[in-house]
Amino acid sequence: MDLNKDDVLKILKIIDESGYDEVRLEVGDLKLHVQKAGAAGLPAQAPSQNFAASAAPAGVQASVSAPAAKASAPAALAAAPSSAAETIPAGMIAVRAPMLGTFYRAPSPGERPFVEVGDEVGAEDTVCLVEVMKLFNSIKAGSAGRVTKILVENAAMVEHGQLLLLIQPK
Repeated sequence: MDLNKDDVLKILKIIDESGYDEVRLEVGDLKLHVQKAGAAGLPAQAPSQNFAASAAPAGVQASVSAPAAKASAPAALAAAPSSAAETIPAGMIAVRAPMLGTFYRAPSPGERPFVEVGDEVGAEDTVCLVEVMKLFNSIKAGSAGRVTKILVENAAMVEHGQLLLLIQPK
């Protein structure tokens, strides 16, 4: 069964509008796993390949795997520092990577970054992008406050759950 980007986005929209927190769909060799952000029991490790899009409903994380798509993680990812175990100062809000991908501070090369240390942000403000398979996912602040620390270099590989930046809530 071949699914294109539009098919997957339609499935994600239907699931987002449903009352389910997690859905697994297996059709032949195709396996689709969708889990809403904040759902209990988030997986401890990133799936072998993630599929999500900036047009996908907010708060939905999806992974698609098929035999032809089972590639091992690049060596650069294995060398990426994991800050998932890093301690978060009391009273700070952590913004974490919702998926494995490449972290970008700006909407495109040469443009001004979404946020700088000291900037005030709203809960729905985009603070960075995480790119997966040429699809750019907007990462929201999640809480109104002031950006106190950016922990990842632009264009660096990030892991699922990796700490990206800290926000001091208002």
